[in-house]
Amino acid sequence: MEKIKVLIVDDISETRDNINRLLKLEEHIQVVGEASNGEQAIKKAEQLLPDVILMDINMPIMDGMAATEKISLSLPNIAVIMISVQGEAGYLKKAMMAGAREYLVKPFSADELVDAIKRTYDLEKKRLGKLEGSKRIFGKPKDNKPQVITIFGTKGGVGKTTLSVNISAQLAKKTKKKVVLVDLDLQFGDVSVFFNVSPKKSIAELVQERSQLTIDLVESYLIPHISGVKILPAPMRPEYSELVTPNNILEILTILRQNYDYVIIDTPPFFQDTNLSALDMSNQVLLIMTMDLPTVKNMKLSLELLDTLHHKEKTKLILNRASEDLGINAADVENALDFLISHQIPSDGKLVVTSVNKGIPFVLSNSNAKVSKAVDNITNIVIEDTGYQKELLESRQRKKLFGKLFG
Repeated sequence: MEKIKVLIVDDISETRDNINRLLKLEEHIQVVGEASNGEQAIKKAEQLLPDVILMDINMPIMDGMAATEKISLSLPNIAVIMISVQGEAGYLKKAMMAGAREYLVKPFSADELVDAIKRTYDLEKKRLGKLEGSKRIFGKPKDNKPQVITIFGTKGGVGKTTLSVNISAQLAKKTKKKVVLVDLDLQFGDVSVFFNVSPKKSIAELVQERSQLTIDLVESYLIPHISGVKILPAPMRPEYSELVTPNNILEILTILRQNYDYVIIDTPPFFQDTNLSALDMSNQVLLIMTMDLPTVKNMKLSLELLDTLHHKEKTKLILNRASEDLGINAADVENALDFLISHQIPSDGKLVVTSVNKGIPFVLSNSNAKVSKAVDNITNIVIEDTGYQKELLESRQRKKLFGKLFG
């Protein structure tokens, strides 16, 4: 069962924390964000696309009723569960008229909360299933959810940009869908160099536009590449990075996600506000590492932080430049991190460096190379949205069982 993504909206931080603690115990529920008023709830809903929103009624700036009505109109696939101390029938009627699917009266038990979330989610899935069935009858194809994929690593030189560029090119080649690559390494981003393009303007100039951001405006800053990928370049100079705020990132990614099938994000090797905004909006996080002790140490700390931020469950670990000749092996890395590796990329320095110097992704120039096939495998788990810890663990347990039976 896929995880039910939940957004918690309540103006009291203690209430949000209590609900968060209750839901963390549930294997099939993932809290993807929090908001303290109705306006924040609308913005978070647009950015995070949760399955279910737990919405308090009485909040400052904008109350839960008004927020629910706006969300129900603009994002009808998101189910809202209203939560309130008010148990009168009048409040229930108003909530249902605003578009809420369920109404819970505080205080409620953990079982009541979880049951309401699962029941609401199941009913919503059935409703959407019937809508998709109607679309197919009339010849309309089923739309796949757009995917935002952040490629991250906690140490420079592990191959984040190399992987970002080649996965983007391979996605465009395999799926024939719309792919955009955003260079969020705002100080020293090299995506343009890897694609051998010379940008005249960048994300720094985009965020300074006085007019409201629209897809047409954002498109005017994207550089098309022969691979089919479009690129939003990093600022031209390191000091221009300060012009780009986390809110800018959320706004740009929201627009791109509404208009592209795959949004790939290359990042700098540290946690900062702009990176956190990208992680919040991501469906998938690819963590890149190499087989050296400093990287292993940093990766362990990063996984702990990602767990605290509720992003660990959407994370896949990629081991780059994998080799048995480095003193530690993949099993050692997994044991040290208590986290399974989703895929490994073999070392091929000559091909990679040649590819960078020529400005052509190696998945296009040398698709039969081992490193290209490894990237193709990673592209497949991005397309299929697989490679998470639970799946890897189940797969290894099955292999052990077969080994015992037939070994």
